[in-house]
Amino acid sequence: MRRDFPIDAAGRHVVIIGGGDTAADCLGVAHRQGAVAVARLDIYPRPPSTRDDDRDPWPTWPWVLRTYPAHEEGGDRVFAVAVESFVDDGNGHVAGVRIADVTVQRKDGHRVVTRVPDSERELPADLVLLAIGFDGPDAGPLLSQLGLTHHGATVACGPDWQTAAPGVFVAGDAHRGASLIVWAIAEGRAAAAGIHTYLGGQGHLPAPVDPTRLPMRSVASR
Repeated sequence: MRRDFPIDAAGRHVVIIGGGDTAADCLGVAHRQGAVAVARLDIYPRPPSTRDDDRDPWPTWPWVLRTYPAHEEGGDRVFAVAVESFVDDGNGHVAGVRIADVTVQRKDGHRVVTRVPDSERELPADLVLLAIGFDGPDAGPLLSQLGLTHHGATVACGPDWQTAAPGVFVAGDAHRGASLIVWAIAEGRAAAAGIHTYLGGQGHLPAPVDPTRLPMRSVASR
């Protein structure tokens, strides 16, 4: 951050894009700096307040609404929305964000975000903070040279962790979206087992997770 241009929420309408731990940190700091209003946007629907035993049986980590101390200080939590564009005040500064309602589903191991028609609206914002963490693999030369496409934030794979390009495997955030390091470790070990088999290795390596059983809420709070 440039020292001659500090980020200060004092007297501003703040919009935070992201629903994880970092977004909660931004929320708390914005309040302490004296923001006029703060809205936090999350692409996922509002989670239930209690564990769904059919969906997340113990001891799996449940998908439930988590309230941090920063949330108790105020601000709006807006779920199931995505930012469509930023609004210019005419002088090159942000004056608002246009958002729309969305639905999120898992199809073939990747996240699919669908915009809800006629749900657009505008939120005032003269300070927008991005707290979305990892947003998927870059659509750079490597993917195009391999003939691979990424779906939103992920690259799809088969049950052996192999992508559509023979001999090319994927695991971790590039497969499941932004998540915890323990998932990256588990998927890395499972993908290594797939690679071991692909190369004709003897015996079987441990594969802690199955790519075909990717939960819908794979993007963990940050």
